Amino acid sequence: MTGPDPAGPGRSRHDPDDLARAEVEWAVEQALALVGGARSGPVRGPDRREDASAGDPRGDANDTPTGSPHAILNSANSANSANSANSASSASSASSANSANSARASSAAPGGGTPTGAPHPHPYPSSPAPPPLSWDRARAVAARAGRAGPPAMIRLPLDRALGHVLAEALGALTDLPSFDTSAMDGWAVAGPGPWAFGAGAGLLAGRGPATALPDGAAVRIATGARVPPDTTAVIRSEHAHADEATGLLHARRPVVAGQDIRPRGQECRSGEQLVPAGTVVTPAVLGLAAAAGYDALPAVPRPRVDVLVLGDELLASGLPHDGLIRDALGPMLGPWLRALGAEVSGPRHLGDDAEALRDALTGSDADLIVTTGGTASGPVDHVHPVLDALGAELLVDGVAVRPGHPMLLARLPASGQPQRHPEGQSQGRPSGPPDGPYLVGLPGNPLAAVSGLLTLAEPLLAGIAGRPAQDAYRALVHAEVHGHPHDTRLVPVVHRAGRPGARDHVAPLRYNGPAMLRGIAAADGLAVVPPGGVRSGTEVEILDLPWAPATPWTEGCFT
Repeated sequence: MTGPDPAGPGRSRHDPDDLARAEVEWAVEQALALVGGARSGPVRGPDRREDASAGDPRGDANDTPTGSPHAILNSANSANSANSANSASSASSASSANSANSARASSAAPGGGTPTGAPHPHPYPSSPAPPPLSWDRARAVAARAGRAGPPAMIRLPLDRALGHVLAEALGALTDLPSFDTSAMDGWAVAGPGPWAFGAGAGLLAGRGPATALPDGAAVRIATGARVPPDTTAVIRSEHAHADEATGLLHARRPVVAGQDIRPRGQECRSGEQLVPAGTVVTPAVLGLAAAAGYDALPAVPRPRVDVLVLGDELLASGLPHDGLIRDALGPMLGPWLRALGAEVSGPRHLGDDAEALRDALTGSDADLIVTTGGTASGPVDHVHPVLDALGAELLVDGVAVRPGHPMLLARLPASGQPQRHPEGQSQGRPSGPPDGPYLVGLPGNPLAAVSGLLTLAEPLLAGIAGRPAQDAYRALVHAEVHGHPHDTRLVPVVHRAGRPGARDHVAPLRYNGPAMLRGIAAADGLAVVPPGGVRSGTEVEILDLPWAPATPWTEGCFT
């Protein structure tokens, strides 16, 4: 780096006062550059698993710039003192000092070695921390990532299609019903009455076509039986009187042409769309598909998810003891992800082992890998360094939401392993993503991890599975909800029925700290609270939980 030209306009290059002033200013610039080169932007805390309190107006206590005013001032003063003492040096001496400053600045830059006093040895924090995305934008990025390519399609028999998403719209293969049928047990009649009838069982469901019904005649008919040609109406058994003595049938109510007859094509015509693509296959959809003549359905394979639990401090059983805590996320994540429509492998506990994490990531053939903990930049937080070493693409690196702000979303490079969908026969393009799997890194705190699930994993999985985006809805909140000064808050709430004449609303629940699950265990959903909070009676966006009850209930001691 070359120093400034000490000569100003209209002054001699050898003016001692100007030369000394210029060298002092240059030294200050170099001190500032040296401090800024070691770290620019906020520093990640030693372990972002310990999510800062959502209501703390100071924000995250760990978000403190390394280059504090005192550090910069001290560095500048030291440089000023040194340069003042040597203000009479020659231009060559100044050049040598500038070269030394350049070398020190280079060694402090990324790739130039770790400066003294660096918080930890990871290579990741040597780069400026990217600003976190807003909550809305992070969800949009996750949803767009899930829809990056057309979903795969498999054909599944009806008995295996439940819970999958339709890859294509279901069209009617025939008219429904495919012939005129009786809607009731009773009498098929032709023309005005009374009608002559004969003995016998009459027309039953499942039998072949009947002969035309003569005018003035009646014949017994069962529900679902094919209506004879020229039938005027069907009279229900309870609305008719058969006089055995005269052999005539009398109607006890006025007869309207076409009554209690299901005409051909009443429900649909051949080729008409029955169910759109993206519909979740429910028992009712299965019934409709069977009625329409389908034996198998075009479905999107469920996204396959691997769960990796990180942390040496976690216990798989027993009571917490000696600084060890129970793993709450391993038992929770699998069922939660299944409720979102995924096929989930059993959780793998890797501890705080970078090599084990790398091997698990490169050996996975899932569509999505979910990790817990290790997303910060502490001494045992290996997610960022391993992703960087693998050449992963960070799509979301931190979200302005509490709890859960150190969550991340990444796309791993393709490993060359085949993508498998054992549920059915693949059709069309090869199944699986064109590149490697996605990775959602959840914070280690339980409620912060739930925040990451709803912010990143849910919209991502919906896109991969071909589900349409869930319509957002808003509800009144009956309480003041404190907010974070800058970030969105996700607060567990329960639905409650309004009093007569009043609207239904939601009530916030206590026990909503980042490490707590007591509130979310009683909740119907999460309220999206904007920065600054909301007053009672304000409408807020609601994120429903997959198993939320259909009717409000009383939350008892949780409020």
